[in-house]
Amino acid sequence: MYHAIVFLPLIGFLIAGLFGRLIGPRGSEILTTSLLVVSAVLSWVALFNVGFGSGTTRIQVATWLASGDLRVDWAFRIDTLTVVMLVVVNTVSSLVHVYSIGYMAEDPHRPRFFAYLSLFTFAMLMLVTADNLVQMFFGWEGVGLASYLLIGFWYQKPSANAAAMKAFIVNRVGDFGFLLGIFLVFVLFGTVGFESIFPRVGELTTQTFRFLGYEWNALTLTCLLLFMGAMGKSAQFLLHTWLPDAMEGPTPVSALIHAATMVTAGVFMVARLSPIFEYAPVALTVVVVVGATTAFFAATVGLVQNDIKRVIAYSTCSQLGYMFVALGVGAYAPAIFHLFTHAFFKALLFLGAGSVIHAMHHEQDMRHMGGLRKHIPLTAAAMTIGTLALTGFPFFAGYFSKDAIIESAYAAVAHTGFAASYAFVLLVVAACFTSFYSWRLYFMTFEGRPRWAGHGHEAHGHDDHAHAAHGHDDHGHGHAHTPHESPLSMLIPLALLSLGAVAAGFAFKEAFIGHDYEHFWKGALFTGKDNHILHAMHEVPGWVVASPFIAMVLGFVFALYFYVLRPDIPGKLAAANPVLYRFLLNKWYFDEIYDFLFVKPSMWLGRFLWKKGDGLVIDGMGPDGISARVVDVTNRVVRLQTGYVYHYAFAMLIGVAGFVTWYLLARG
Repeated sequence: MYHAIVFLPLIGFLIAGLFGRLIGPRGSEILTTSLLVVSAVLSWVALFNVGFGSGTTRIQVATWLASGDLRVDWAFRIDTLTVVMLVVVNTVSSLVHVYSIGYMAEDPHRPRFFAYLSLFTFAMLMLVTADNLVQMFFGWEGVGLASYLLIGFWYQKPSANAAAMKAFIVNRVGDFGFLLGIFLVFVLFGTVGFESIFPRVGELTTQTFRFLGYEWNALTLTCLLLFMGAMGKSAQFLLHTWLPDAMEGPTPVSALIHAATMVTAGVFMVARLSPIFEYAPVALTVVVVVGATTAFFAATVGLVQNDIKRVIAYSTCSQLGYMFVALGVGAYAPAIFHLFTHAFFKALLFLGAGSVIHAMHHEQDMRHMGGLRKHIPLTAAAMTIGTLALTGFPFFAGYFSKDAIIESAYAAVAHTGFAASYAFVLLVVAACFTSFYSWRLYFMTFEGRPRWAGHGHEAHGHDDHAHAAHGHDDHGHGHAHTPHESPLSMLIPLALLSLGAVAAGFAFKEAFIGHDYEHFWKGALFTGKDNHILHAMHEVPGWVVASPFIAMVLGFVFALYFYVLRPDIPGKLAAANPVLYRFLLNKWYFDEIYDFLFVKPSMWLGRFLWKKGDGLVIDGMGPDGISARVVDVTNRVVRLQTGYVYHYAFAMLIGVAGFVTWYLLARG
């Protein structure tokens, strides 16, 4: 069964990728989607076998490599954490495949698109089933490659190419740290296999390692390097800049990246390596601070964005910050619980946004929408459910998981001190902001007066789907049209994800973080003997429990007032506070800062090495220089070949005279 779960997406990728022209777009769609649906069904079977049964196992596939003391197996580590991730990845991916049949119907390159989707899924499955760090790194780099291919799928667009390169390069920064962490693990333990590493971690709590001229606690340094990789993949503060630009890819890709693959890899990695992180409290404190900062930062930026996909993208960034706060305070189960519930409502929101974009003939600016609820009521209902789940409305999915994280942050104050207090305050504020920008999105899109009639979208540069590039020429006209509901292939995934956004939290809360915790996880998430966070979070004061609900209500009330009752106020506030508005609208100017600090100096250095180093020195004094001197000499020698007989006779006379002179002088 597990071989089928992992390798069916790979088979779909190979067939659609190699034989897509032969079987055609429809054949590629049906084949890859069918294989993913089968894999998703088997993943749910695995969840109930392992999580609610006793199916924990290890499946050897092959010996990957053996070199000296290093032996790396290709094996599947099947435990509760693995099967939870299998469900998340394959369920969302299969629904994205189904959705893409309708969304990408007019694209001529559908076989390539569906092949890339299946490759993305396979790479993530390799990551979450990894039994060792090398296999995990293989999947880690695989999702990076697939994300590059999918973000830049419409490669005719310069902006898509730039976004794909940006995602790839920023992730290389984090991956460098991750790779150093893997090297250090091998130095410390002599192996990269989890079964050999985890039992021995407690023996190295006092060991030090010299790095960059300083003595570090070995486990702390290891965890910081590994977390650097997680910061890149999961778009945490400072390494987050690639995530909003990833919206240049097709909307189904955005849903897959933000809900199930890529960004969840960092959260999964820290949870999988919890036996190491538990013994590195300094590293966990860093995780808490970075996560809380990310949650707050992304929430502030989301307040003023106007592109519907970018608002949801910053929401993802913020929610990932919540997950890392939970990981940092040792609440690994709430972190994975939020990852699980977040997959449903975030995929729902992105696919719902895609349905809106489809209805609006590829318009993405919310300022050019409004009043859509009457025209696309099913999409509006799905987006309402997704918004309720994201904001933590009682009994929806996000209510159980996000509130648990906030409670765990407060419960950790006694042990973690300032970091947990900092996290608790920022998470509550971020919850208020999340509610505000989520309902702002809903009200601007679905309520109020229509702002789309007769509006041509060439005027504002949101030609996100490169109409001429992939067969959407028929949508190139202005917006003097009536928005239409999406086809059934797009609405069915929305309905299924809506069910998950409503019920996933309530249905699984006892298993993930409640009374069935021990039976469900079976040790897949390690907690030290001093880690009582799950018990403590159930005993926090009532005002702590109520704080995220109050924050959610405040955000809703302000959004309702600003965008329904008094829609003139946002413009006045922006005009009254232009510096703050531009600061948030420009995402705290991180792109500009990085462009100044890293991009422009790198471009200058590259140009200098090219022109001066390579062109002037290496080529000038090397191969090109030598060849140029030879040509100069031969050009001069060639001039002796004039073709006139008297020139040659004169040269012969000079030679004879020289010979006679030499002979006479030599004899004398």
